[in-house]
Amino acid sequence: MTAIAPNALDGPVLVIGCGLIGTSVGMALRTHDVDVVLHDALPGNVEVAAARGAGRALAAAGVDGVEPYLVVVAVPPTAAAAVVTESLARWPGAFVTDVTSVKSGLQRAVDEAPGADRFAGGHPMAGSERSGPMAASAQLFEGRPWAATPGVRTRPEALDAVVDLALHVGAVPIIMEAAAHDRAVALVSHVPQVMSTLTAARLNDAGGNDLSLSGPGLRDTTRIAGSDSALWLDILGNNAADVRAVLELVRDDLDRVIGALGHDDATLGEVLESGRRGTTLIPGKHGSQPSRVDVVHVQVADRPGELSRLMTDTGESGVNIEDLRLDHDLGRPVGLAEIAVAPGVGDVLVEALTSRGWTAYR
Repeated sequence: MTAIAPNALDGPVLVIGCGLIGTSVGMALRTHDVDVVLHDALPGNVEVAAARGAGRALAAAGVDGVEPYLVVVAVPPTAAAAVVTESLARWPGAFVTDVTSVKSGLQRAVDEAPGADRFAGGHPMAGSERSGPMAASAQLFEGRPWAATPGVRTRPEALDAVVDLALHVGAVPIIMEAAAHDRAVALVSHVPQVMSTLTAARLNDAGGNDLSLSGPGLRDTTRIAGSDSALWLDILGNNAADVRAVLELVRDDLDRVIGALGHDDATLGEVLESGRRGTTLIPGKHGSQPSRVDVVHVQVADRPGELSRLMTDTGESGVNIEDLRLDHDLGRPVGLAEIAVAPGVGDVLVEALTSRGWTAYR
């Protein structure tokens, strides 16, 4: 077995599971010329991932001949413990991590396995309502948090390997305990998924032309409801206690709203204001502290090349884009781009774009 160089990703890195996350990890590592080996229970996923530049494919029997520096387990939560423990046993010289969104149960299972000191859990807070290798992107993790969750037996070099992996793919590593991670994702990821799903489910009862009145607010709220149901059954089942605790608090808030509707504006105002304050606490890009931004609205004609031209003109203005959102209702000849920029420079961008013929305003 070759010697392991701590804090290096010279490879090979073995990615087990070529779905959205696993394939994206491979694609991002390949931009740094890291040797990536791909493996999946479905050979078709490996073929697609390899064709998209995520790494080199090996037949199932060939994996035993690989001596990886790091194994990245990118399988659903229910299967993760078995694959992690098998990987620790099969490659006794390798560090092992995972990308699953629930950590406590996995960590307990791995703690009982030989080689647990070479395992450090991981979870990139990035994804899409789409799934599979065709939805993957080398830029998926850029600026996104990547939780690293070492266990009590994890040696420092194993944690270093996960942190280095996160940095290689452009993510922001955050080190935390598994239980704290699960409480956090229940609040910021799992319950929002449930709320989005419940809102979208109500649309099944829409009648007549009700849905013709829908706008960007509804699309924003329900976008993640289109995610893989089987995967979310797995996630919610594995983090049931923490999700239940947050949902019970949401239920209390719903009861307050229902009881106040039509006669208690003070209570309704408290709930609305609490929600408004909550939005100001969401971190900015690259995990930065929450900050105010100027938002510039720009009309974008529905024809090829217009969005690219807008990005070019914005770049030439010297103003950096903090965030971008494009709203385009079906049937409308014009879309609306919302460009978030640093406070105090919104008017500069409006003037620059207006001078270039755009309809821009704040």
